[in-house]
Amino acid sequence: MTVDLADFTAPDGERPPAPVPVDWAAVEEWLGVRLPGEYKRLADRYGPLDFGEFFWIHVPCVEEGRFDYGQWLRETHREARIEARDLPEAERHAIHPEPGGLLAWGVTRGSDTLFWDTSVSTDPDEWTVVVRHQGSVPGSGLRDWHAYDLTLTEYLRHAVRDGWELPHPPGPLMGPLPGRVARTAFLSTAAPWTPPEPVPPRLTAEERRVALETGAGLDALRLLSPPPEHPYLGGGTWDGLFAELGTRLPGEYTRLMDVYGAGCWSEWLRFLTPLRTGQRRFVTHVEEVLEAYRSLGSGYPEEYPLTLWPEPGGFLPFANSIDADHLGWLTEGDDPDAWPLVVWPRHAPQGAPLEGGLVDTLVAWQRGRLVTHGLAGPDEEDDPLESAGFEAWDDRAYW
Repeated sequence: MTVDLADFTAPDGERPPAPVPVDWAAVEEWLGVRLPGEYKRLADRYGPLDFGEFFWIHVPCVEEGRFDYGQWLRETHREARIEARDLPEAERHAIHPEPGGLLAWGVTRGSDTLFWDTSVSTDPDEWTVVVRHQGSVPGSGLRDWHAYDLTLTEYLRHAVRDGWELPHPPGPLMGPLPGRVARTAFLSTAAPWTPPEPVPPRLTAEERRVALETGAGLDALRLLSPPPEHPYLGGGTWDGLFAELGTRLPGEYTRLMDVYGAGCWSEWLRFLTPLRTGQRRFVTHVEEVLEAYRSLGSGYPEEYPLTLWPEPGGFLPFANSIDADHLGWLTEGDDPDAWPLVVWPRHAPQGAPLEGGLVDTLVAWQRGRLVTHGLAGPDEEDDPLESAGFEAWDDRAYW
């Protein structure tokens, strides 16, 4: 017997559900699989849904700056693929777009992810639910995967149950939750989603080989991350910065900055604007970082062993990550070109100086070949060219 969501739910009075038109043929062609009929009926009737004040059921839609169905699926499946490696091989799930892979349909306020197991049948109406629990359900354990012998609507019915229904599936069940359905608050103006057009390769096969295998230095870096037409460095001069610092900076750094300017590499590693004058100038940011290091080190000196600039051999930062890691030099000796690079990792023990120069380090990092605390590179199954890139800044950037 088919279970209907309307049999056990009622619309929220303040945020009633509202559908968003979906071109199911285009969505299914993009996915490479048909979707369960109950899901398509749910989406056509309700749209993006806040279910039981705990589930967000995502449907094909888009809201600028907040949600894109295709992007959400790619990011969710990538994360699941990485996390699934923690399981014993015999228990490891395939993840879409692998044949029979788990296909995401929602998340919870407890950061659990909800999937269909597409391996159970060639008929999508028979797909059952797998939940990637993050430990928010009593008895689930931390980072636990659970398979349920329930379809999507059956699983939701169990979540708003009045009591335990026997036999019930193994693993922790959500709820009981209130039987209310509402328009997802952060998707109040969601619009129809259009599958993206295929993107032709950015590089030829030979250029790709140079970028990822045989190339070195700036030639390889330019292929991995094309530089901007107009690099932004600020309104000052290198001589002015050197005078304020009391030292030159490595020539490899100044040459790189002259080509790329300030900006963010691979949406993660941010290079400070070096020649800006005024309050947000290079030295101001350096002093803020060093003061933070000094403050942390006063309480845990064994965890913060670096000497700090301007002391001889001191750490002089010039870049930071979105995760608050910092890349800089150890200012050892009178020749800045011989200064070793070092990472101050925000969430890991302090490591040794890096072995390569700045450009070679960037190349190795964007290729996914640099393994070090504090520089998070692409996953082993990612295409490095998809994550490599450089976003140039202008005078509005904070850093």
